[in-house]
Amino acid sequence: MEALANLGINPGFLLVFALYFLLVVFVMARWVYNPVIKALDSRKQKIAQGLEDARVAAAARANAEAEAKKVIAEAQAEANRRVSEATERAEKAAADVKAAAETERARILKAAEEDVLTERNRLLGDLRGQVAALAMAAANKLIKDTLDEQRQRALINDFFSGVKSGKVVVLEGESLTGTAAEVTSALPLTAAEQETVKRDITSKMGATASVTFKVDPNILGGLIIRVGDKIIDGSVAGQLEGLRQAVR
Repeated sequence: MEALANLGINPGFLLVFALYFLLVVFVMARWVYNPVIKALDSRKQKIAQGLEDARVAAAARANAEAEAKKVIAEAQAEANRRVSEATERAEKAAADVKAAAETERARILKAAEEDVLTERNRLLGDLRGQVAALAMAAANKLIKDTLDEQRQRALINDFFSGVKSGKVVVLEGESLTGTAAEVTSALPLTAAEQETVKRDITSKMGATASVTFKVDPNILGGLIIRVGDKIIDGSVAGQLEGLRQAVR
């Protein structure tokens, strides 16, 4: 104590000051330091939690954006696929409509051609009777007498059909090989004449051979028979051309 006194320090005051200091430290530690430390720790935890929440939110946002991009890409791909399918269906429908229209157009044209051909053949068939009548009248006038009408009609029929005494004149001595024959006459043949021509042709080619008939007034009379590349010309026009060539 004397030493403290010699130093000019009042021991009582020092003791009080020490007690006061300890009291202040105790108060600061109890009601200031610890709450501040706790507040700082709480703040630190809140900041850390906030940072973690922000990180999680950022990750969630990134995932959401990636998922959204994926959904948008899938939706775009689906939309493109549907547009492509719709375009293909539309193009196919248009092609089908066009094909149907072309088919119908071809059918109408074919039907019209067949109608025209049928009408032409009908008119030519009617003309055959008129030609026969005119030919008989001219013959009667020339010889000043009436010829046997049945005989005249037979001669005229032979002229146009190329069939004489139940035989196709142009086929005599001919050999035919093939599966189909086309017969051209100047005027439409009667059903009986067609049957005779078919019979003679199939007797040479076989019973399964098909025979079609067409009319061409330009050959004047007789028949032209085509089997593949072979043409048997028994037409009046062909005979006249042969005569013309012979007298040159």
